[in-house]
Amino acid sequence: MVFRVLDATAFYAGIPFVSNDSFMTTNTVYDEIQHIKRKQGALEMLQQTGRLQIRDPSKDSINVVRDAAERTGDSVTISEQDVSIIALALENKIGLITDDFAVTNIAKQLKIKTDSLMTQGINTVGKWISYCSICGKEFSKEKECPICGNKLNRKLIKKSI
Repeated sequence: MVFRVLDATAFYAGIPFVSNDSFMTTNTVYDEIQHIKRKQGALEMLQQTGRLQIRDPSKDSINVVRDAAERTGDSVTISEQDVSIIALALENKIGLITDDFAVTNIAKQLKIKTDSLMTQGINTVGKWISYCSICGKEFSKEKECPICGNKLNRKLIKKSI
């Protein structure tokens, strides 16, 4: 049986309910979406039939993803749920369904196949940098310029995939 990892957006889009495929997600994502179709028991039915497995990745896989997020500059925007699904896909060597650009950027850097739902996905990956439009200085983690106090902008330094 071939699995793919789902983020919360895939559940909101109804992917596991209209597909005969098998899926995985993490407890943090499941906690976020368990209100979906609660009255019909749809999530429980998917679990009982083995088409949805709830698993958590190892700490080692989570650390690999966090390191990759630091390298890509996505660590300032990525959530705990995002880290968990990327780590689960990495650990199980399976694809990931998401529309989140930061998740896709990190996943592609880690050689994880991604499929998008409602967008065309991304054609380039790269590293995000923060910069001050007033001073012109670049920063890695700040949200405000420590020199002039201006809100920092972000841009992707692209490389083709």
